[in-house]
Amino acid sequence: MALSMSKRALRMERRHKKAGPAHLNIVSLMDIFTLLVFFLLASNDTEVLPSTSIVKMPESVSEQKPRETVVVVVTDDDILVRGEKVVTTKAALAGTSSVIGPLKAALVDEASRLIDSEGAAPEAREVTIMGDKAIPFRLLKKVMATCTDAAYERISLAVVQKESKVSAHGTAST
Repeated sequence: MALSMSKRALRMERRHKKAGPAHLNIVSLMDIFTLLVFFLLASNDTEVLPSTSIVKMPESVSEQKPRETVVVVVTDDDILVRGEKVVTTKAALAGTSSVIGPLKAALVDEASRLIDSEGAAPEAREVTIMGDKAIPFRLLKKVMATCTDAAYERISLAVVQKESKVSAHGTAST
């Protein structure tokens, strides 16, 4: 059998026996996976709202994606701006005024910080209210009035997008 093989074939067979099984180049694989991760991060189309498990948001069939804005989170116990506690909900509901003082101060401070960093015009101020679906409407109304009083002209309510059922005519129904 050895006689029927050429010298080159014999030499290659000996070399393969010495080398053992083929090895993967780990460095090249890591480079490929790193590029893949960066690609996936750059093309990621995720929401810009903070994720919180203490707020159960209402559902909607809205198709609009959220923009990056100042986020006010209203929980059962507290009102937060950018994740920092501003006032308790009990204190916010206790006053007779339609404006929540500590919330307004935090929003004005946030607006001045945005103007300094981005040069945003006052008419471009936007706020997103992320509230539990069980919060009292009276509290939501006070938070919205406070946002308006702090010169935030565009107020959005954060909702969870739910699947809409499309009928045979192409119209959405829930």
